[in-house]
Amino acid sequence: MASLIAPPGVATAGMPAFRRLPHNVDAERGLLGAIFLDNRRAYEMVAEFLRPEHFALNEHSRIFQACVTLIERGQTANPVTLGPYFQQNGVLEDIGGTPYLVELADQATTVMNAGEYGRIIHELYLRRELIAVGEEITEHAYDAELDEPASRQIEQAEQHLYNLATTGDYQGGFSSFRDSLQSAITMAETAYKRSGLIVGVPTGFRDLDGKLGGLHPSDLIILAGRPSMGKTALATNIAFNAARARMENGADDGAVVAFFSLEMSEEQLATRILGERARIPSDQIRKGMLNEEKFLTLAQVSQDLYRIPMFIDDTPGLGISAMRTRARRLKRQHGLGLIVIDYLQLITPANKRYDSRVQELSEITRGLKGLAKELDIPVLALSQLSRAVEQREDKRPQLADLRESGTIEQDADVVMFIFREQYYLERGEPMQRADEDLSKFLTRHDKWKERCETVHNTAEVIVAKQRHGPIGTVRLYFEGEFTRFGDLEPRAD
Repeated sequence: MASLIAPPGVATAGMPAFRRLPHNVDAERGLLGAIFLDNRRAYEMVAEFLRPEHFALNEHSRIFQACVTLIERGQTANPVTLGPYFQQNGVLEDIGGTPYLVELADQATTVMNAGEYGRIIHELYLRRELIAVGEEITEHAYDAELDEPASRQIEQAEQHLYNLATTGDYQGGFSSFRDSLQSAITMAETAYKRSGLIVGVPTGFRDLDGKLGGLHPSDLIILAGRPSMGKTALATNIAFNAARARMENGADDGAVVAFFSLEMSEEQLATRILGERARIPSDQIRKGMLNEEKFLTLAQVSQDLYRIPMFIDDTPGLGISAMRTRARRLKRQHGLGLIVIDYLQLITPANKRYDSRVQELSEITRGLKGLAKELDIPVLALSQLSRAVEQREDKRPQLADLRESGTIEQDADVVMFIFREQYYLERGEPMQRADEDLSKFLTRHDKWKERCETVHNTAEVIVAKQRHGPIGTVRLYFEGEFTRFGDLEPRAD
């Protein structure tokens, strides 16, 4: 059955042709009068969330703006001071003249309701803006380009709604120490129930969880390193471990994971995880180099992984806005608990007019921190390091290596570096020098072999910054063939 949609302004059965936008003139007049009565008390009740543009009547908006200007200067805002102020700016008659200012003051009786008046004004402003957003969405849907996908329009609509929802939010502000203390006790109780080690999302690695206490809600965690160190492998292992813990233990453990893979496709990422769990090199899976036994193993492992609550988005060049929209939707639908991003240098900045890459990365890391706080979940973002690391004799990364990467160091709650000495040793086998006798060379070569054996199949996670606890180095076991990390030594029972 075809539906009949009336264009704006045309009446249909049971629907008026014209409806006035939501507003409350009495509340606006009441607030302005209250400010005239007691500048400091009345203004402080609304200053945190109310803006001039929130008023429905333009003259009230101008009066409120003038009050803000004078009060912020430390001056008094009342009909006596506002009259000359508007007269000087040539708009006194536009706001109703001095008699209207006096009328507002005369009608005011108390400042006690100023906060409530402000909330009414703000709520009605949001409703007017919501109507405007709805009309804009409708117009965009009608007039969209043929090659613009509807999913893109939905993301834009969600972003508009998010921006509106956070405009002048008056739900924030100070919390009493009692409430903050209760939150701290709840966190301590959670850690106690998990054997005193983990309060956040577990990484699945004993020593790393011991150092970090898990990945904490609202934290931005940076995992940085040079290429071929295993950043993606470690991040994938952490994401999988968190999702598996959620699947096996329920809501009290692990997390639903969103993995934004800006470099690898979802098939490549899934193949890595499949190969790691089946202990079959991922390149053999891609090339089909499987015997019947390996294929059956692969099939069995894939069946076990179907229920893992992990979601992969491999859309290239995503921006923070699109990530926020998709993550917010995933949290609403599935209870998202951890975001992993591979990697942050591939995120598209919202503003493409920056003078330098450093400014772009600063905007990106601030956006990621804001995303972590908004959703109250940890965000684990991977980051590439420059070649400057390669110029040092000791190639272990340091915080100074992030100095050219915007404000990563300042914005991040935790900064970790992944380092595998084995990678450099294997590419630096000593050669006999022309002026070196054989015995000295063999001694030097033996030391090299001994060092290679010591660091074979190991990796270092260097916790260089942590707001919540100590820094230091955690050593992990690493199987490069399967891109699999693990605890270096089994726990003694």
